[in-house]
Amino acid sequence: MQRLSNPEIILALDVDTLEEAKHFVDLLYPKIKLFKIGSQLFTACGPEVVKMVGDKGGKVFLDLKFHDIPNTVYYSIGTGSTICIAPHQVNIGREIKDDIVFPVFMMTVHIKGGRAMLDAAAKGAAEKAKELGIEKPFIVGVTRLTSEKDNVDTLKEVLQAAQLAKDSGLDGVVCSALEAEEVRKVYGEHFIIVTPGIRPDKAVTDDQKRTATVKEAVKAGSNFLVIGRPILKAPDPLLQTEELLGDLYGAGN
Repeated sequence: MQRLSNPEIILALDVDTLEEAKHFVDLLYPKIKLFKIGSQLFTACGPEVVKMVGDKGGKVFLDLKFHDIPNTVYYSIGTGSTICIAPHQVNIGREIKDDIVFPVFMMTVHIKGGRAMLDAAAKGAAEKAKELGIEKPFIVGVTRLTSEKDNVDTLKEVLQAAQLAKDSGLDGVVCSALEAEEVRKVYGEHFIIVTPGIRPDKAVTDDQKRTATVKEAVKAGSNFLVIGRPILKAPDPLLQTEELLGDLYGAGN
């Protein structure tokens, strides 16, 4: 759980091509070290884009929201864990496997898949990590999308989903900052909270309904803040990143 000491920004690489993704990784790494690869980019590029991020030195949040029969999710989680690269400079005299890098540090499953599927996801991650001799990637459950409108039952539904995630052996959940404070209060400091819908100015929300600023999300207890369009569409993505990091850590980033 070493990544839980301080909140971190994850850049959502919601673009169409490997070239676009590489442009943003080259531009923003190492100011940003964590990158989300979702269905849009993974469908276009597959594991190659994961390897590109890993080759640069970054880590990947593979956000494919697995939701299928337990057996399929078990093996999908295992496959995601095995995506790897071999660094260009391999030390002579060491076995190749000792130099392999596994970029995926976190993956998503959808809570609506149910207990058996969530159990299979947790088991798949643990068993594949043991087989490979690597640190287990975090598995987090998607509760409700931040594009969905808030209603009187939202918090209750998210807390129920978080309980199911915890009971199934998942590491945490994906939820908006509006629910994060209560999730943190109920499930403790070691339960991972990933928060999308982060906006530098809440007036600019695009299709997101339940948004928050960096400071609001951190105050609510989020560990990972997922930011895409505010950086990708900015006139100066590097400057926007520095401003967001300033909000996160203070000046000087």
